[in-house]
Amino acid sequence: MRYTVVCVGKLKEKFWVAACAEYVKRLGAYAKVEVREVADVDPARAGGVEAARRREGAAILGAIGPRTHVILLAIEGKERSSEDFSRRLDELALGGKSDIAFVIGGSDGVSDEVRARADETLSFGPITLPHNLARVVLLEQVYRACKISRGEPYHK
Repeated sequence: MRYTVVCVGKLKEKFWVAACAEYVKRLGAYAKVEVREVADVDPARAGGVEAARRREGAAILGAIGPRTHVILLAIEGKERSSEDFSRRLDELALGGKSDIAFVIGGSDGVSDEVRARADETLSFGPITLPHNLARVVLLEQVYRACKISRGEPYHK
């Protein structure tokens, strides 16, 4: 399996960088994992929120391969337990989808083009998470899913 996390913006604080690096390292035993950061665009400099979303969206789409299964993180997405998430990733793998990209948009959301490209949406619930924390939670949940899939003790 190959997992790519495409996110808008860079991690600035060292503790976010360290947390993400730890889960990417752990995931290395199960899959190839890559985090691709695309630049966030200031709406004031881009000509408004929509223009900024379009520019960020173009960069997001440029970071995703044409055969990649895209899962967009969105508050209105499907909520899954850790076990359900693990089963979903297994279903995708068994269905021949070995290249999966997770997209975490910017603070103003994502463009309509990115939404249209997404094969499905995933939500961590109705709470609002800072993008930095959402990235850590996503990586941890992918790691947890791998452990569950192999029947290894971690998630309890």
